[in-house]
Amino acid sequence: MISEELQKEIYFPYSKVRDIQSDMISDVYNAIKDKRHIIMHAPTGIGKTIAVLAPALSLAMKNNLTIFFLTSRQTQHKIVIDTLKQIKQKFNIDFDCADIIGKKWMCLQNGVEAMPASLFHEYCKSLRDEGNCEFYLNTRKPNMQPTVGAKQAIEELKIIGPCHANEFIENGKKRKMCPYELAALTAANAKVIIADYYYIFSHTIRQSFLLKIKKELENIILIVDEVHNLPKRIRELLTQKTSSLIIENAKKEAKKYGYGETAENLDIVENALFELGREIENEDVASKNDFVDLISKSKNYDDVVAELLFAGEDIRDRQQKSFVFSIAKFLEAWIGPDIGFGRILSREISDKKLKISMSYRCLDPSIAAKEVIGKSYSTVLMSGTLTPTEMYRDILGFKENVLEKEYKSPFPRKNRLNLVIPKTTTKFVERSHRQFEEIAFICGDIADSIEGNIAVFFPSYDLMANIAGYFRQKCQKQVFIEKQNHSKKEKEELLASFKSHKEAVLMGISTGSFGEGIDMPGVLKAVIIVGLPLEKPDVEKRLLIEYYDDKFGKGFEYGYVLPAITKCLQNAGRCIRSETDKGAIIFLDERYAWRNYYQCFPEDWDMEVSLDYGSVLREFFGKF
Repeated sequence: MISEELQKEIYFPYSKVRDIQSDMISDVYNAIKDKRHIIMHAPTGIGKTIAVLAPALSLAMKNNLTIFFLTSRQTQHKIVIDTLKQIKQKFNIDFDCADIIGKKWMCLQNGVEAMPASLFHEYCKSLRDEGNCEFYLNTRKPNMQPTVGAKQAIEELKIIGPCHANEFIENGKKRKMCPYELAALTAANAKVIIADYYYIFSHTIRQSFLLKIKKELENIILIVDEVHNLPKRIRELLTQKTSSLIIENAKKEAKKYGYGETAENLDIVENALFELGREIENEDVASKNDFVDLISKSKNYDDVVAELLFAGEDIRDRQQKSFVFSIAKFLEAWIGPDIGFGRILSREISDKKLKISMSYRCLDPSIAAKEVIGKSYSTVLMSGTLTPTEMYRDILGFKENVLEKEYKSPFPRKNRLNLVIPKTTTKFVERSHRQFEEIAFICGDIADSIEGNIAVFFPSYDLMANIAGYFRQKCQKQVFIEKQNHSKKEKEELLASFKSHKEAVLMGISTGSFGEGIDMPGVLKAVIIVGLPLEKPDVEKRLLIEYYDDKFGKGFEYGYVLPAITKCLQNAGRCIRSETDKGAIIFLDERYAWRNYYQCFPEDWDMEVSLDYGSVLREFFGKF
């Protein structure tokens, strides 16, 4: 239990502190106070947002620090804002807060929603530099200081704040001001800034943003939510790609603007790419030196890069985006470090045309994360699926000064059944229509035997499509299916329609937005996870396994097994969302009973393994 003295010091707005919440508050408070880092596996229902914010805000106010609350989901932004409003109201304390989403999604210019992120940023910069954005001109003076109108808007937002990003957007519309710049101006004096991961974990964006708001990493308490997503996001941030199609577009671009030498240099790069591509069937590891040597046969590699950069920057100034510039940046990255990166070459026939692709892939997220961790005042990492914590400690580059905590679910164990049915498998070599039919029969049998709504998650759209036909024949309930090309709005409508039914089945993908991002307390009576969502064993996965084997001796676990189990646990978490929820979580694949997978389940889950699933389910639901 937290001490009376600590309870008085922290900003906890509710009347009662739960026991597990109490432990979490104490652990977070002590970690931040001692300038340490903490990694926390905190299951749904603990109330981890307030358990972290209450002590963090107290210490931030006392020590003149800033909290960055990073999350990849906009729904979590709202939860943080609502929690901060309750704190402000209860304790009558004055602090500023800024909620910032991607600049593109806060922009009021027409048509930007359809732009790729890279094109938008160039477009935005061009409008600002040329003085053609009225929203920006109404918000900032040429010396970057806020206009009189912007100052008034910020004061208004402070009074009604903490404000969600949507409130910055609505205020911007009303005043014809840039919502992003209003949020950034607010962030300069804010105690709490809510943002996406890349605001801190992208080196370039972090430097630019912190300089803009005049803050330093050394004075930042970093709270990172849904940390199980962070390693993959960092790898994507640090990965560079190019292809023969991009080179083709770059050559057209060079000719359009009269860059003859650039076109010649692009021919050299293209020839080198196709020369390497002849040596592979589908995909393989590429050699840094082989590619450099092939280019160097015709011209000095550094000279080619320098000329492409020069031309690319000029073309980018003229039309906001440049394929030439992107190739130059790729060539710069290609000669980067070997350790922690992999070089991959692939070929495919697309529209009866050979396409060669090349990537310089980040394998080690600690390359970016350890710099942030090392410099920040304190780092708090949390997720409902963060087991084993030592994996995240290792792959994110924590050295010392880190606490690892695993908290038990606060929900009654008797309300949840965790069942493995080791009867079928989605192993690629064993996939057949007979196997699909049997999976569909078991899922349909379970769905019809349980009163209420259920969700079924699959490793891929293809596998779901193969099973869905058989499932519809067996299942008596209405079936809703997530589609790969669904827009955000279509997904919201599908989910709303599913929730409105009392006897329905939602079929989705383990890695999709329904598999992790939905919160439906009281709606689901069961979740079935069909198969293991193991990533395709491609060249990148092989390199990742080899890298983690060399670094930690745990390549198969860190690179392959545990990321798949984390996805399963996220899917499972859709079922029990409150203390009153009662439901069954069913893992349908024989591999879940194998030791190397079974041991990955959290210790307090009390897993059952049975082929007689009907009896087990009747006994479980018969108790209520």
